[in-house]
Amino acid sequence: MAEKVRQSAAAGAAKFAGSDSRQYNYFEPKGRRATHYEDVTVDVQPDPERYLIQDWIISFADGSPAYSKEKSALRSSDWHKYRAPDEEWERNHFQRQSGIEESIRLVSTVARASRAVDTFDKSWLQVIQNHVGALKHPEHALGGILLVAQRGGYTQMINNSILTNSSYKLRFAQDLTLYIAELNIDLDGGLDESAGKDRWMNDPVWQGARKAIEIIQNDFDPLKAYFVTNIVYEALVTEPFRSGFIMQCGAMHGDFVTPAIVSTAEGDYERNLNNAIELFHILANDPTYGNDNKNVMQDWLKEHVTLAVEAAHQMQPIWSQPQVKRVQFSDAFARAKNRLTTTLSQINIELPTEVKI
Repeated sequence: MAEKVRQSAAAGAAKFAGSDSRQYNYFEPKGRRATHYEDVTVDVQPDPERYLIQDWIISFADGSPAYSKEKSALRSSDWHKYRAPDEEWERNHFQRQSGIEESIRLVSTVARASRAVDTFDKSWLQVIQNHVGALKHPEHALGGILLVAQRGGYTQMINNSILTNSSYKLRFAQDLTLYIAELNIDLDGGLDESAGKDRWMNDPVWQGARKAIEIIQNDFDPLKAYFVTNIVYEALVTEPFRSGFIMQCGAMHGDFVTPAIVSTAEGDYERNLNNAIELFHILANDPTYGNDNKNVMQDWLKEHVTLAVEAAHQMQPIWSQPQVKRVQFSDAFARAKNRLTTTLSQINIELPTEVKI
């Protein structure tokens, strides 16, 4: 970065890197040319270490700056290096969300017109009422946690990835709420719409998941919340239930609707996980802070993997509740463990030896 003249805040008092370029780029693109995503995200959020002559122009009442690297235990020699693999920003994010909602609307409309709910096995309807209904609560909780965490993203690129992750979670929680309400209408009030909340609050099979999320919620490190949500909790708790149970069992019980709706969350998770892997790989391999960052992330694994494993095993009885029992919890959890191992290798960290899964 070119030298700044800090004695003056007048326009033109500082010469910025790339200011003579005919391309009008003040950053180094990841590829040969800047993408549209980079043009609308990189350096949109100002940084006193790059382009602000003064410090942050606003601060909180206690004097802390608007954005602070001290909010996370992780460190970076260049916070601006990260680029989201999905290259998502406001416009294409809203377009994708709108497309998902339109897909759900089409599936739901066809299902309601054909009275698809009449073919649902009664034991499966109880699963939807009690456990798909319960699922909306951790999805909403994680969406809220990430909504707070995104405020601590030190750059616009990191902020965007955490914020879109939050938005997907909140949308899916709403999708489940509306879906169960529509099923209840089609069944002439035959479903208890409050059963999901009761299960989330009181059923022993959900209390490990609830505990794991509440512990994430009590931590104010934004990158820890992002790491634990995607690398640990989603991999070991939520994805086995969504992909290894609901999406596998639905068709066996005459239900093509619920798996179609839940599949949207699986697509969300693939994007969120790829973004998280990219960010934490950069931090784990930082030339200055890489080893320290690996130690921090391994401490997070020590704390949260055990909680997630306990939560997953407490949910095992759900697999035995439908009439058709061709899908096994052991198979779903084995895939989850493999996913976690692969993810950690992509980040270039290892599961601590004392943590058993």
